[in-house]
Amino acid sequence: MARFLMCWEFGGGLGHAGRFKPLAQELMARGHHVDLMLREIVHTRSLLGDLGVRILQAPFWMHQTVGVPNPQISLSEIMMGNGYLQPSSLAGLVAGWQGVMELSRPDVVVADYAPTATIAARILGIPVATVGIGFYLPPDASPLPPFRTWEPIQAGRVQHYDQLVLGTVNQVLKDQGAEPVAKLSDIFRGDKPLLCTWPELDHYGRGPLPAGQAYYGPTFLPSGGEPPEWPPGDGPQVFAYVRATHPDHAALLQALDAHGCRTLCYMPEVASGKPPPVSSKRIHYAKGPVHLGQALGQCQLVVCHAGEATLAQAILAGVPVLLMPTQAEQFLMAVRVEQAGAGINVAARPRPTPFKQLLNELLNQPVHAEGARAMAQRHGHFTHQGQTHALVDAFESLLKPAARP
Repeated sequence: MARFLMCWEFGGGLGHAGRFKPLAQELMARGHHVDLMLREIVHTRSLLGDLGVRILQAPFWMHQTVGVPNPQISLSEIMMGNGYLQPSSLAGLVAGWQGVMELSRPDVVVADYAPTATIAARILGIPVATVGIGFYLPPDASPLPPFRTWEPIQAGRVQHYDQLVLGTVNQVLKDQGAEPVAKLSDIFRGDKPLLCTWPELDHYGRGPLPAGQAYYGPTFLPSGGEPPEWPPGDGPQVFAYVRATHPDHAALLQALDAHGCRTLCYMPEVASGKPPPVSSKRIHYAKGPVHLGQALGQCQLVVCHAGEATLAQAILAGVPVLLMPTQAEQFLMAVRVEQAGAGINVAARPRPTPFKQLLNELLNQPVHAEGARAMAQRHGHFTHQGQTHALVDAFESLLKPAARP
């Protein structure tokens, strides 16, 4: 039996914890011991509470950092706002990760957007496998590439902040007697980077990977939720997963209604008791998350914010998507999907958003439906179970001979 410590540090979405659940289950099924160390340990209880493993609070930066560029355009700048501006700050976070690793004694660390855990593991000589989407599992390059590529970037900015953060990291490593890293990508990629996406969804559009690396496909939990309930009528069926925080959510629903669509809408705010933004007999608001495995086989269009789980399942079902990203990570995903011909990125259109035109294009012209079906066919071999097995095989490959099952 080997010991695995699964770590999540940066990022606010619970998808990080969701990615860990099937991996932890498979590790335990193979006879290994698993501990989880998570940024969020309260809201993840309903998802992970039945695993029967120790769930520990991850060290993470809890303070406001002054002097960080805004908006941030690269992972280097994100790191600056998460304790990487000064060696003294980073050293405290690293010490927290080291303390837990010394107590849990893992044979392998599995890191999901957890660069500080990777630094601590490097100091302690523990191998690290990294999992995640393209956004935070960047190319093996220096400097870390910018992601806000749709805006002008001041000359020298990317290199300047990359070197600043690299200096902070290497000072901490030096103070601990550890070898420096040559580039910041090393602490996001670890010893075995396992890219959990498809080439078409890769935020950095890196294309074919070097020998020995692979795209493992997006990670999401198997479908669950309430059965789809569609409004009566004969218009096209559309599933919309949107939040009230998007400024155009009401305009979207009005446009769907005007187009004659029968819309099944999951809006968390409405499900929590707030009044619907648009009332119509052609719009049904779900009382909770919808079973996507059932809904996607019955609809002609999906509207979402380009979140990984909903988007990936829509693509596997061959359904075109209308994407309404709310932040840079989602915007880049939406750009890639539109480039693949499987949908439309609303954020790349002028405002006010021409929803009538976009819905007509998606529902009445075949190009995007054909693009979605072509993408689904390319990835028709993908299975959640197959991905889980392949990732855990990769984790076990880092075990030293004495710890192998």
